[in-house]
Amino acid sequence: MTEARREMEFTPEILGECLLADRLRVEKWMQGDLGRWPQAVRRFGGLLRRSHEIWQKRKDRLPAVDYPVELPITDRREEIVRLIRENQVVIIAGETGSGKTTQIPKMCIESGLGIAGKIACTQPRRVAALSVSRRIAEELKTPWGEEVGCKIRFSDQTVPHTVIKMMTDGLLLAETQNDRDLLEYEAVIIDEAHERSLNIDFLLGYLQLLRKRRPDLKIIITSATIDPEAFSRAFGGAPIVEVSGRTFPVEVVYRPLDDFLEEEGEITSIEAAVAAVEEIVQMREPGDILVFMPGERDIREAREALEGRRLPNCEILPLFGRLSGGDQQRIFQKLPQRKIVIATNIAETSLTIPGIRFVIDTGTARISRFSPHTRTQRLPVEPISQSSADQRKGRCGRVAEGICIRLYSEEDFENRPRFTPPEILRANLAAVILRMKAFRLGEVETFPFIDPPGERAIQAGYVLLQDLGALNEKRKLTSLGRQLARLPVDPTVGRMLLQARREQALREVLVIASGLSVQDPRERPMEKREAADQAHRQFVDPESDFLTRARLKRFGVGMLPKEKSGN
Repeated sequence: MTEARREMEFTPEILGECLLADRLRVEKWMQGDLGRWPQAVRRFGGLLRRSHEIWQKRKDRLPAVDYPVELPITDRREEIVRLIRENQVVIIAGETGSGKTTQIPKMCIESGLGIAGKIACTQPRRVAALSVSRRIAEELKTPWGEEVGCKIRFSDQTVPHTVIKMMTDGLLLAETQNDRDLLEYEAVIIDEAHERSLNIDFLLGYLQLLRKRRPDLKIIITSATIDPEAFSRAFGGAPIVEVSGRTFPVEVVYRPLDDFLEEEGEITSIEAAVAAVEEIVQMREPGDILVFMPGERDIREAREALEGRRLPNCEILPLFGRLSGGDQQRIFQKLPQRKIVIATNIAETSLTIPGIRFVIDTGTARISRFSPHTRTQRLPVEPISQSSADQRKGRCGRVAEGICIRLYSEEDFENRPRFTPPEILRANLAAVILRMKAFRLGEVETFPFIDPPGERAIQAGYVLLQDLGALNEKRKLTSLGRQLARLPVDPTVGRMLLQARREQALREVLVIASGLSVQDPRERPMEKREAADQAHRQFVDPESDFLTRARLKRFGVGMLPKEKSGN
């Protein structure tokens, strides 16, 4: 086929059947002059052909959409689809069990989105992103990793013709480094926005700026019914849709720790939770039990205590972020026994566990806090807020009347703050400031955060970056700072890597830095912990935890020779 014949295949209308990013690239090159179309075809012909093929494949394979009639959000489908079509930003406040997480991406497809650009859906946690993407793929009757996929750190289960792309909010934030206008996407759904993590707040501010450059981008922000008006105000009075949850009446029982004492002494929250589980089992009422614990160690201790009770016809399952994927998926499976799930606050809003009728709430969680004075990040166990307690209560009563046992007094609950402070008000802002400087987004003091951070925290971030050499005395980005900004790690860890390269110790420090940036690659299955500990002892350096990490090769496979550990 001649070149002239190839050019005849293309007309300007073909741009409407190409991917958004490619279409905008060609339109920008033509600068509105259709007379340049023949030159554009010669320059971008191959790009347009590939782009049109992907566009056509997405259109041809677009999944047929239907909705579970039992979900409350299904009754609001027509209204939500109309609002998405008519507005750039929509706020959807849905109680636990409303179905917002799984159904809104499907409503975006019904709104005509997902062909010229993907539909991005964010989740605060990787386990939620994986489980939700699998659930949506199952409902759309499409293989997971095709039209519905998931991208998390170190794993990308998507293809070019993927329509719905689930990911963590941190990963979407990272993508703005190479795609500042997010041209890969026609729609962005920020789910669980009420969690107000640092990544979520930064994304919300970024999208406020981006919507002016990308008026075609649809932005959907979903939240539990926790102050959705704040999100609406931030986006110029965006419309709010409130959807009720599918819940039965829930009885709240306050059982402070002292109520479990039969004689003088002290009782721990773990012992009280175990006693509460025993009482529920003895009631012989059907339904699974969800127990909230603040951390992994508490979960392990509670599980060991419950296993020692030998409760009849019960399966005890842990749930926390470091748990292996296979063990995490067990909580979603239908079992012949009653499930007793012991979880961190990962089960508070991110995951919906089927079959829960009873909740035992210890009333505590590990909450990250940064001290500007000592420059340390801590994870203290603190009392949860009223809104978090209500979210936990909402996890029962989904299948029948539920019971929520709070291991604290009603007076204690009434004296707690209404909401958990956003992470940006209790975090180290050095990474945020560095990223803003590198992306030329302006100053942190004027960035449109929903809750701007305090002056003291901002100053601590500037001082740390200056100490690292990332900023000069005028708070301008240095060449070292630009290098740090390109590294997807905390600035202090990135500074280690840059110095290690200079000291010719990059191989060893890279392993240590990786270990500090991600969860421990060594796994300890609940049933084989002693065997795992024995296998891990070959890596241990008695003099240094850092050298122990240096003996672990990348991804925890193999090890460096022990005799070279001190090099």
